[in-house]
Amino acid sequence: MIEKLVAIKDRFEEVGQLIIQPDAMSDMKVYSKLSKEYKDLEKIVKLYDEYQSVLDNIANSKEILKTEKDEEFREMAKMELDELNPRQEELEDELKILLIPKDPDDEKNVIVEIRAGAGGDEAGIFVGDMFRLYERFIDSKGWKKELISTNEASSGGFKEIVFGVEGEDVYGSLKFESGVHRVQRVPVTESQGRVHTSAVSVAVLPEVDEVDFDLNMKDVRKDTYRSSGAGGQHVNKTESAVRLTHIPTNTVVECQDGRSQHKNYAKALQVLRSRLYEQELKKQQDEIAGERKSLVGSGDRSDKIRTYNYPQGRVTDHRISYSVHNLPTVMDGQIEDFIENLRIAENADKMKSGE
Repeated sequence: MIEKLVAIKDRFEEVGQLIIQPDAMSDMKVYSKLSKEYKDLEKIVKLYDEYQSVLDNIANSKEILKTEKDEEFREMAKMELDELNPRQEELEDELKILLIPKDPDDEKNVIVEIRAGAGGDEAGIFVGDMFRLYERFIDSKGWKKELISTNEASSGGFKEIVFGVEGEDVYGSLKFESGVHRVQRVPVTESQGRVHTSAVSVAVLPEVDEVDFDLNMKDVRKDTYRSSGAGGQHVNKTESAVRLTHIPTNTVVECQDGRSQHKNYAKALQVLRSRLYEQELKKQQDEIAGERKSLVGSGDRSDKIRTYNYPQGRVTDHRISYSVHNLPTVMDGQIEDFIENLRIAENADKMKSGE
């Protein structure tokens, strides 16, 4: 671990010099990249400096105990060791976590897709409930949300809602939401009062741009059509809705929520790029899974990850067997507890496998 930390400190000092060079300051992309690297390394270096200071003080206190005859000095050295030894262990644990390689996508913005699964009208209603949950969570984090497309169903529900989220470390937090969310409750459409089980699937896609993913536009077919739904008279007068089809993979993306065809096209292209990038990412993860299967990091939208049980007021995350009995609070967007526990499990998994 020490060798890694020494190398990181050397790189930190090197980046500190590079960032003030005229070449770097005149190129915004290079400057931004170096600034971000400097900021990331600084967290580790500060902790490492404190760790080195603690080790030096421990060595000094031990030397005093070995050589000093004055009882008062010896007692002070013992008291200092009682404080320093636990701090050494704490710093080692913190440094081990910081040295775990970060997912390069963690800092990306995301596109979230919520789709109704089994359960008919009730599943559609739960899509709306999950959207409100994420809206409140996003607001609590100070992130920015933009609606990309909605597809309404009967009974006041939705077949699908797609939206983008911008902010700090968005994918790093929301990636744990990918999978099947199951709800157990008495539907408003049920006259007999029986508990039904319904499901929605959530896909959290890291947002990518042209630099991250090379999309050949010759492989993309664009179709336009008239929007349907809310929006007043403008909706049916112009062909502002856009449908993009990636011919090699038959991946289809539709966007009709924007008023202009240009904006809908830009949003649809963004979603298409992210979906295709996710497919490539999944291929890589499947290859890695041949050697090691990560419980919390798979992000497979077909996995049942969480159950919301209304009669018992319980929410259970099946990946880490973690339950809470405050369902109304969770549905109000307070899911930080789940995310933190999943992040801890992911880090423990990586440490165990030596990543």
